Amino acid sequence: MATLYTQAESNVRKTWLYLAGFLILIILLGWLISYFLGTYIILWFAVIYSVSMSFFSYWYSDKIVLAMSKAKSIEKKDNPELYRLVENLCITAGLPLPKIYIIKEAQPNAFATGRNPEQAVIAVTQGLLDQLERAELEGVIAHELSHIGNRDILLQTIVVVLVGVVIIMTDFFFRISLYGGRRNNRNNKTGAVMLLIALALAVLAPLFATLIKLAISRKREFLADATGALLTRYPEGLAKALEKISQDPRPLRVANNSTAHLYFASPFRGKQSKSFLTKLFMTHPPVGERTRALRGIKI
Repeated sequence: MATLYTQAESNVRKTWLYLAGFLILIILLGWLISYFLGTYIILWFAVIYSVSMSFFSYWYSDKIVLAMSKAKSIEKKDNPELYRLVENLCITAGLPLPKIYIIKEAQPNAFATGRNPEQAVIAVTQGLLDQLERAELEGVIAHELSHIGNRDILLQTIVVVLVGVVIIMTDFFFRISLYGGRRNNRNNKTGAVMLLIALALAVLAPLFATLIKLAISRKREFLADATGALLTRYPEGLAKALEKISQDPRPLRVANNSTAHLYFASPFRGKQSKSFLTKLFMTHPPVGERTRALRGIKI
């Protein structure tokens, strides 16, 4: 039977394997594009542009997400019980106390953001405070603190940069192939082959990059579950919170596709297919898999 420690180590290893796959994909793309075009300028431009665009998003991500979710900052006097719970878990985790926000939404949910532990933020919905028992709420907060401790915001930013590099590289290659490639090729046959390769790259490379990004996101959720359970020493509390949150039918009106991956559980409601193809495009692992993983490990 797996322990909390082996579960966490497994998810860390899989995350690094996915990142290695990402880098291999970019290297192969860079080599292929450079081979056909005879220059590395596309690769360098893609990297510089993606990093510069993502830098702003990373630095101000907490402010952007909090504004989009309409979260309001609270002080200790506003909710002493919540503050004490977060403080105790931060002491256990060895983390500084994050800023705490409340979202006036009925759906139980939460998210953490911030570029580092010192600038971290935890936001919880009013529905989470109203519906969860203390052990369940403690499990959710521990999960979000684990995202902070595991530097998942930084990792997500790196992954976004890598996805941006892949998309920009393939887009440039496709455009150059369409408008300049035929003039530079010696015969029509070579030009046709190059165009087919460009079309394949334009469609498949961004798709593979997105799938890897989502796979990393799901693995980090599993890791935060395991690390959060390690903090509370009570995996059942987190498992019950997951079940209760997933069964709530109310939508989270402030959530959208750009922020959905940040939340403790998918904020979208409705019947979701459990097919293999659907799981590939999910930002979170299925709730059943998360609860089984939690109940299948021991302290």
